[in-house]
Amino acid sequence: MDLQQEKIKKKKTTDDRDANYVRTEVTCSKPCCFFCTMKETDPSLRRAGIAKCFKEIPHRDDQEHVLVMSGLWNLAMTQPDDPEFPSLGIFECMASLIYKGINDEDWLLRDQNIYIPYYAAHVIGSYTMNKAEFAEKAVKSGVIPPLMELLRGKISWVEQRVSVRALGHLASYERTFNAVAEHEEEIVNLAMHLASTCLDSVYVKFIRLKKKKRPKYQCDLLTRGVGGFDMENRKAEEWASQFQCWCLYLLNCFACKEMSLNLICKPGFLKDLCGMWGGLVNHNSPAGIGLIRILCYSETGRKSVAESKEVMESLCNLSRSSDDWQYMGIDCLLLLLRDPITRYQAMEIATPYLIDLVELGSLKGREEVGNTVTEALLLNYSEKKSKFKTNRVVEKALKEIRDLKVERSKKEELLSDAEIHERNALVGLLKRKGNERFWHGDIEKAMLRYSEALKHCPLKMRKERIVLYSNRAQCHLLLRDPEAAISDSTRALCLASPANSHGKSLWRRSQAYDMKGLSKESLMDCIVFVNGCCFTSLETKRIKVPYYAVRMINKQMNATWLFNDARSKSSNKQRLYKGEHESNGDADEVPDNEMIMKRTMGPTKTGENLVVFPLSGLSTIVEEPLLENGGTMRRRKKQPFTVR
Repeated sequence: MDLQQEKIKKKKTTDDRDANYVRTEVTCSKPCCFFCTMKETDPSLRRAGIAKCFKEIPHRDDQEHVLVMSGLWNLAMTQPDDPEFPSLGIFECMASLIYKGINDEDWLLRDQNIYIPYYAAHVIGSYTMNKAEFAEKAVKSGVIPPLMELLRGKISWVEQRVSVRALGHLASYERTFNAVAEHEEEIVNLAMHLASTCLDSVYVKFIRLKKKKRPKYQCDLLTRGVGGFDMENRKAEEWASQFQCWCLYLLNCFACKEMSLNLICKPGFLKDLCGMWGGLVNHNSPAGIGLIRILCYSETGRKSVAESKEVMESLCNLSRSSDDWQYMGIDCLLLLLRDPITRYQAMEIATPYLIDLVELGSLKGREEVGNTVTEALLLNYSEKKSKFKTNRVVEKALKEIRDLKVERSKKEELLSDAEIHERNALVGLLKRKGNERFWHGDIEKAMLRYSEALKHCPLKMRKERIVLYSNRAQCHLLLRDPEAAISDSTRALCLASPANSHGKSLWRRSQAYDMKGLSKESLMDCIVFVNGCCFTSLETKRIKVPYYAVRMINKQMNATWLFNDARSKSSNKQRLYKGEHESNGDADEVPDNEMIMKRTMGPTKTGENLVVFPLSGLSTIVEEPLLENGGTMRRRKKQPFTVR
């Protein structure tokens, strides 16, 4: 009996020892492990543990810090409105980590710590994205000074990108704007400089480098560890576009309050704004035109815009395009025309363009846009006392507008049904004669017939007038007169319902813009034209895109590539560099003085373990992950500048 009890006792001792061994194996040995704390089931213990982790993380060296930061980044992106982490000290933790990365280079380049400042700034930006109370906590936690250090370029462009995003969120709230505005002059100057140079910087410091010479940590951040060289290039283009648009968003926060307008309205920067359109990458942001429109709401901004010929011409070209921001170009011109100080200066340039829009109907929710343009152009106009007698082009355009929208409308209201029928018959005859002349190669006579038909065609016969304008635009194209072709195509597109939906006119205007070297406008028209072709073809269950349109899109996509100007500048510098250093056979890239670029080219120790979170649908100020169901999260708009 005693022997059996002893055996049972030994077995129990062995089982207890095995159980203790198992518990020792599965239990984390670290005194303060963030992942173990997150698994705590008791809410009060969990919150206390998280707060303790946030206090200790900046003061401890741990190879798993990068995994913690990656997890925090993911939570901040997917749950930006969750108050738990902001209430437990995450902002103080992130600010301390950024400072540590800036001030301790040895720590930054050890293990995978190089990723930490990026994640820290991104976490701050994500949690301050929607809620003013979170932004207030962030400011009180001292996040602005470390973000400013990143904005100054203490590490690299990757960290600058997320720092300007976070500062943009903080500046968008009334409660926290003043804290950002304490650095007003420096922030505005830096944002202007980065908006103008970030594309060149990203191209020189990343895009143009060979695969093995690109910083490893930047490649991993761009692709989340998935994807090769082509994926890196696509994501870098996307990030560069966001970088520029977020800089403009930050400037917009100051411009809305009419602050630092003397800096923002510098002629050189205004000229740069015209080219900041984001390409097809960041299509949710109005980019440069959005900031120009905000400037046009102030007297200082209107005066500066009206004095810049380049900006005025850019606005005029935008107003006669199928760009999504066409209405913004029209808005800017209307604001200038309604201001007595800038009115006559603006009319000198804008009138020959706006005359083509006087019959435009609805556009992006705005009704009777053409009538609004007409009223602005004819404001206080009198043929006998016109101030434009010296400018024959403007005087002629104003007289034509008055004849078309006032005199002709009144006369046609008095026409009888018989007279209207006669006119319709005459218009049909003139159009047929024009078509005959056209097919016989007598383009000039065909154009005269179309012009004569337009004079007799009643204004209510919109479809017939669309065809006549479009046919005459084709004649102008063949006669190598792109400006006249753009004018007639635009008039046809304004008469279409909905606006900008007449396929042949879109294609003809795209060709005309191509002849003038306006690649962006040509590309937009061609894309809308192709979309129309695809829509029509789907009705017959056949998708067919004209080959000539594909060629045009390829041509203009190359011409409007986001880094096209940067590539040209870099090529010129490289040729000069090679010319000065002919004995040096390795002149592949421009020397880079960023401290991280020099020492992070090789593989990292645990780069393969980084959590991968694919991104999609990145907007102006919000960077969003894909959800499980394939959709993207919705964010509310905080500024009129950000269009989702």
